[in-house]
Amino acid sequence: MAVDESWRTDLEQWLAPFLAGLSHPARRKMCPQYIAGLIGPGDRKSVQPMAARGGEAGYDQLHHFVAAGIWDSAPLEAALLNEADRLVGGTGAFLVIDDTAMPKKGRHSVGVAPQYASSLGKNANCQTLVSVTLASREVPVMVGLRLFLPESWTSNPERMAKAKVPADRQVALTKPEIAIEEIDRVRMAGVRFGCVLADAGYGMSAPFRQALSERGLSWAVGIPYRQKVYAADVAMIFPVSGHGRPRQHHIPDSQSVAAETLLAEQPWRSVSWRRGTKGRLTARFAALRVRVADGPTQRIRDMGNQHLPGEEVWLVGEHRSTGERKYYLSNLPPDTPIKTLAGAIKARWICEQAHQQLKEELGLDHFEGRSWTGLHRHALMTMIAYAFLQSRRLTAAGRKKKSRGTSAAADYARRSAGDPQHLR
Repeated sequence: MAVDESWRTDLEQWLAPFLAGLSHPARRKMCPQYIAGLIGPGDRKSVQPMAARGGEAGYDQLHHFVAAGIWDSAPLEAALLNEADRLVGGTGAFLVIDDTAMPKKGRHSVGVAPQYASSLGKNANCQTLVSVTLASREVPVMVGLRLFLPESWTSNPERMAKAKVPADRQVALTKPEIAIEEIDRVRMAGVRFGCVLADAGYGMSAPFRQALSERGLSWAVGIPYRQKVYAADVAMIFPVSGHGRPRQHHIPDSQSVAAETLLAEQPWRSVSWRRGTKGRLTARFAALRVRVADGPTQRIRDMGNQHLPGEEVWLVGEHRSTGERKYYLSNLPPDTPIKTLAGAIKARWICEQAHQQLKEELGLDHFEGRSWTGLHRHALMTMIAYAFLQSRRLTAAGRKKKSRGTSAAADYARRSAGDPQHLR
């Protein structure tokens, strides 16, 4: 019981910057109670069981706060970004882009539709949230969750209006486009990070990669093995035709090939990027400078329209011990060691831990309302709760560091991976 009261007292103090963004006293009262309900005991973190367990606020009050109350979430989102930057921000931090699916029955909850769920590895009736995680030293803090609306929703204004989707959100956006909007929001808040990471669902999008480069951001993203690339020394030539009209456009002097093909003959070597619970994590990697075939299209001889060479980047291949092969692109500098490339690429895994803990421990996928506002407010409350737990863990790890002379981040990673309850 003493531990329970300790975290509750700490929560009230820690939430002060967040509550400053809520002007009404009733909302400043409901916010801590909602977050405490997410953190506290109980398997179900929807409004009704949280209200029943807490006893301080009724169901109607909590439901009104999260689903119907008139208040702006932007100040709380800004406070979350400030706290995340304080906890893990810096030039060595990563901003991880991913998405997470929440299985859902029926068809009336906002954004629900049969669609591919990456976390399930199959098509399912679900809602999909684009996620943004700030992470450093294997410590993640989730800072953004934004609902993706499938075409079955964006093509039906009446359906969106019924689910109370704001007018400025009733537009068809791809997941990479949503991700870029979220990255811009994070950057405008002054959050510090060194590199953007994403899986192949985002990395396969040329506009996504190009948007990152246009913003001067470093990035490392997954790609399909079929992604076409050119050798780094490809040259643009102006061929002279022996007959017919002269050519009006330059073309590359070599053909683009699949990433898998270009790396097949390269030397591969074993690289270890960090220590896991069972020892060093190791795989075989190969890396080569290439030009991505994502430039403007141009008819090339008898091959039809082909993408011209684009930005020069790293092409990286990974052979896992399971036999699985993965491929990546990164615009990190040409002198970047392969160990650094591997470390950046593999740092993306931390967002999966955050997704799991947000769902299993804090009830991200337990919200039972149908509206856009309710879902996003509930998601925001879970992210604030998660940031609070991370703050407590890092504080505890810091105390261990002072008493034992060990790395606070290393102590955190050893003790709390997969267990967000032990420091409550």
